[in-house]
Amino acid sequence: MAILDEIRRFWDDDAATYDDTPGHRPTSAAVQAAWTAALEALLPPAPARVLDCGAGTGFLSLIAARLGHRVTALDLSSGMLAKLSGAADAEGLDIAVVTGPADEPPHGFDAVIERHVLWTLPDPLAALGAWRVAAPGGRLVAIESLWGDVDPVETVRARAWGTVRRWRGTAPDHHGSYPTEVRGALPLGSGTHPRNVAGMVAEAGWPAPRLVRLRDVEWASTLEQRLPERLLGVAPRFAVVAG
Repeated sequence: MAILDEIRRFWDDDAATYDDTPGHRPTSAAVQAAWTAALEALLPPAPARVLDCGAGTGFLSLIAARLGHRVTALDLSSGMLAKLSGAADAEGLDIAVVTGPADEPPHGFDAVIERHVLWTLPDPLAALGAWRVAAPGGRLVAIESLWGDVDPVETVRARAWGTVRRWRGTAPDHHGSYPTEVRGALPLGSGTHPRNVAGMVAEAGWPAPRLVRLRDVEWASTLEQRLPERLLGVAPRFAVVAG
């Protein structure tokens, strides 16, 4: 519980500035369109009952709602969900919000979606199992990136990105960093590899996991970058889909 309290506090504090970072929201019509096409292809036909776990400020929830799905957003941070609700209200979208941990979801859904959430869970396997119970017979769409020290090429890319950001004086992506003891307690805290994510999805009881590379999202995101960042590209984005 102490770790969850630390995680909740971090994201509550981060909520005010989270969307200021380009990677945390679509930065152009092209990037928005790429994400919309990806999610439309991965989800069941609308209208489906969709649970967005670790919804944050609504990156996926808003897209799914625009596509005509009945969306429930679950997040540990009430501060992040407040930002989501404000964005939904501004667009006239009906998105239900539930404050709570990822491994205690509400039930009765056709699909569960998440984006870059597994790394920050103390027990991602338990959460994936709970999501299966929340959507029995439904579909999982777990959207992640290949990052961290789980891949040597991405480690080099990240260091190069860090050098460029320091040279430009770019503000950090977040208001701070997780305490060392919190990061060390996260099974995926050092990075997410598709091999590990797909393995966890299968172990949690989701049938027939398949891997989808989100190349159009990568391409559209890369086009928005300046030089020299554009030469570095972006971390590979992928979805593990099951059910």
